[in-house]
Parts: sequence; structure tokens; C-alpha cells
Amino acid sequence: MSVDGPWPSDTVFLKAVAKEIDAVVTMYHDQGQIALKLLGFDRGVTVQGGLPIPVSTPAHGTAFDIAGQGRADVGATRAAFDIACDMVTHWDNET
Repeated sequence: MSVDGPWPSDTVFLKAVAKEIDAVVTMYHDQGQIALKLLGFDRGVTVQGGLPIPVSTPAHGTAFDIAGQGRADVGATRAAFDIACDMVTHWDNET
């Protein structure tokens, strides 16, 4: 795995959009959430590391404020589910 950085936050997300890098790792939740939501609210996924099980969630949260109104976009939820499935497929629970 090729890992590089650290990079300044004002450019690292531009590298991700340009597909120059595959992922961005941030130290704190809010460091990544603002840029992630601005760049892809309907497809952004938060992956939590360091836990004993794989966890991924839509970056925008639960959208309870529009529940039952037929306005929700399931793109980020679908992307989170796909990533969770991929994480489980490649998960080595012995480590």
C-alpha cells in the first residue's frame, strides 16, 4: 500500500477529486466531513478505523429531518453499504 502525506487540507481533497489519490485519512471527524459533504453530499461515506468490526456510514447522517417525505437520496447509504460489504470481504478478524 502506497501512503503519502501529510498534505494541507486545502489541497488534499482536490487531489481526491482529481483521482490523484484513492482516499483521504483525517485525524478528526470534522477535518474531513466539511469537505466530504461539499464535494459529494449524496455519495460521501465515513469509514471508522481502529474498531473490532468494520463500520461505514453515510457522511450526511440519518436525515431524520426529511424521513417519510419521499425526498431522501439513498446514494450515500448505498455507497456505505457497498463499502461495508467490501470491508467484510477483505476483513481479517485475527489481527
